[in-house]
Amino acid sequence: MFYAHAILTPLGSAVAVVDDNNALVQLSLRPFGDTTDAEVFPVRGEAAAWDAARLAPVAAQLQEYFRGERTTFDLPLALHGTPFQRRVWDEMMRIPYGTTLSYKQLAERVGRPDACRAVGGASGKNPIWIVVPCHRIVGSGGTLTGYAGGLTTKQRLLTLERAGSGLFAPVSHPACFGNNTPSHRAQKDTFTHGKH
Repeated sequence: MFYAHAILTPLGSAVAVVDDNNALVQLSLRPFGDTTDAEVFPVRGEAAAWDAARLAPVAAQLQEYFRGERTTFDLPLALHGTPFQRRVWDEMMRIPYGTTLSYKQLAERVGRPDACRAVGGASGKNPIWIVVPCHRIVGSGGTLTGYAGGLTTKQRLLTLERAGSGLFAPVSHPACFGNNTPSHRAQKDTFTHGKH
């Protein structure tokens, strides 16, 4: 059984899903007003039950992150993916708050230095937005590339973590890039750094 809750963030409504063991299996960003607890929310072919109380720890930690009060998450995770994808996601979680890695550096860290596109693909299937920080992966030379939530959202997350601060070049298409977030759709740019 899966349990879901829509959590309002400065970037839109985030839908969090946990399993029977309260391990986080999915966290995805949705546009403002796009998700309510009244609609059916499928997870791995099963309709999740809406349960705000069960998801309260996820909501609290996510809100602390957006207030700048949390730099790491303390949530049990149940990542569902191939062994390679899980290796990439595990390595992403080792990237410290406020820093970035390139796709090439991440490929080297998982022992596949010539597989930066495969790393980008694995990044694009990341089911747990922010907690598995795929926004901290950038293109060669620090360029912002490949973020399903939109590059402005990626820049805002990096700015929130003080890693962006306008230090990145405009969007480009280097050899190593990917669509590196969970399946959340692009949303309007409504986040203003410093306001919650």
